[in-house]
Amino acid sequence: MLVGHITAALESEAPLALQESYDNCGLIIGTPAQECTGVLLTVDVTPAIVQEAIDTGCNLIVAHHPLIFKGLKRLNGSDSVQQSVILAIRNGIAIYACHTSIDNATRGVSHQMARMLGLSDVKVLEPQTRKLTKLTLFVPHSHLEEVRLALFDAGAGHIGNYDSCSYSTQGTGTFRAIEGADPFVGQIGEFHTEPETRLELILPSWRRHAVEQALRQVHPYEEPAYEFIDTDNLSYHTGTGTVGNLPQPLPVTEFVDRVKQTFGSPVARCTSFIPDAHIRRVALCGGSGSSLITQAIAAGAQAFVTSDTKYHDFVDFSHSILIVDIGHHESENCVKEIFYRIITEKFPNFAVRYSQYDTNPINYL
Repeated sequence: MLVGHITAALESEAPLALQESYDNCGLIIGTPAQECTGVLLTVDVTPAIVQEAIDTGCNLIVAHHPLIFKGLKRLNGSDSVQQSVILAIRNGIAIYACHTSIDNATRGVSHQMARMLGLSDVKVLEPQTRKLTKLTLFVPHSHLEEVRLALFDAGAGHIGNYDSCSYSTQGTGTFRAIEGADPFVGQIGEFHTEPETRLELILPSWRRHAVEQALRQVHPYEEPAYEFIDTDNLSYHTGTGTVGNLPQPLPVTEFVDRVKQTFGSPVARCTSFIPDAHIRRVALCGGSGSSLITQAIAAGAQAFVTSDTKYHDFVDFSHSILIVDIGHHESENCVKEIFYRIITEKFPNFAVRYSQYDTNPINYL
């Protein structure tokens, strides 16, 4: 098993193209060709986590937060990040970060939070844009199905919970092969008309290279005519946060207690609330989600579970929505379960371990 096999499995569900522009997801230390002896899962990387990987024979750490988030100008061990980097390199430990790429994924952190709370009818709270591309191409009738199936296999025509999606219209193509060409139909120097099908498909933007390779490999023409156009469509299955419904409305205090118990948070900071109010529709965002408060209100949520909410957000939205602010670490700790599921579904007999160290830097006294 190679490191690249593990990271490819992660990226099949959390493509790097989903990460935010400020982020640093991906293989931070190590190479894809490195033999992998085991995987250690964690939220953060610290020297203690790297040492745990060494002691347990796991030479790949998969973390949520990137160890290197901004540029390092020196490696002299003067802080925890540098110490972790030095220790990892000295001992051949690869480190992979899956941060906003898994946050924005279809089955990402906020979706996992929704499942843990038992929400139904779950939707993305803030869908991404410019993550869908439209492909238009022209194919002779005789090769339509062969080309269409190859594009489906490469990832085109996949929209949410549907695959094999396409649209086709029939028409007539024209061309003239000039000297040096090797035409599939027609003769050199002669004007030719050919019955063709215009085929249109939507694909995730990160699948463009694979789809284009498949197209050129299977298309019978020496120079197939096609175009890719990035769309401004909302990608309703990728993005930040989620919103859904509890099976039954819960009194506010009971709801807050359930949130604390579900995510292992000993405390929760909340906006003021009406004691006899009930909560049914809930929005969630793992990590720092205060920027989504207005989206949560617009989605009809009565409560918003997140972390790192500012004082003035509590002031501004105290009468609009119940904000339930749990710890940042508590809201994201479930990411390890997502990593475990992805890797073990692909490689069921491979050594994957949860870190035994609690990397939460906040203590509640």
